[in-house]
Amino acid sequence: MHKDIEILTIAQIPEYLQVNEVTIYKYVKEGTLPAFKIARQWRIKREDLYQFIEHQKSAKFMNKR
Repeated sequence: MHKDIEILTIAQIPEYLQVNEVTIYKYVKEGTLPAFKIARQWRIKREDLYQFIEHQKSAKFMNKR
């Protein structure tokens, strides 16, 4: 994933997170991962992806307590 790209497609994210593309669509549908559509394709801001990752890390930490 190129660090200079600020807007990502859903197809770019699974390799980075090492999950299936269906999982990314699930997060978008749930509203867990903010996304928007351009020309009928979902897009995700890089900053939103990083915030999603941080939220997942802190939620995992809180569940261990």
